[in-house]
Amino acid sequence: MAIELLLLLILVGVAVVIGVLVYAQRAKKPKTASEPPAPPRDPFADTGDSTAGDPRAIKAGDMIDWGTERTWIRGTLRLSEGGFTWSEHFLEVEGGKRWLSVEEDPDVELALWTGRPDLDIIPQGKSIELEGTVYRLQEKGTGSYRSEGTTGLKASGGLDYADYESDDGRLLSFERFDHGRWEASTGDKVAPGTFTIYPGS
Repeated sequence: MAIELLLLLILVGVAVVIGVLVYAQRAKKPKTASEPPAPPRDPFADTGDSTAGDPRAIKAGDMIDWGTERTWIRGTLRLSEGGFTWSEHFLEVEGGKRWLSVEEDPDVELALWTGRPDLDIIPQGKSIELEGTVYRLQEKGTGSYRSEGTTGLKASGGLDYADYESDDGRLLSFERFDHGRWEASTGDKVAPGTFTIYPGS
């Protein structure tokens, strides 16, 4: 009985010593003020001149609210040339083909494009005249793509492109995927704050 009592006292003593050491250690740590949680915000509120959501993070399944129209992202192309990357997000539209391009050069640049299958033009030369507007070559090159969601292309492959711009900022682009035929599109630059991004699941 005396041995059991002695063992119990030793265990209690060890527990007290451990408790005191833990308390002393915690008391030495500086207190850090925890930041209060961000207040709830209205997702439909006017947030000034910045696009609500990060356009660089758009993906298939996200919804874009243009203010008067809402549309879903059906698929995305992740494009790259050397170390430079950009994205094209295909919008759910009835008839025709539209997409939003997002690139960082170095600022985020956005453009809304419309496919122009009616144009049978091969991008040659420093300028192209289309419908009374002269577009000047800005850049051209060869790169690769990776497809996500519904794009009409295989999972990955190569592309050639040529981008033109008019003096008033209108855009004309040509893309050729996997050595296929050139596809023309016209576009307009999109200002920040023009749309709101609602991430999909």
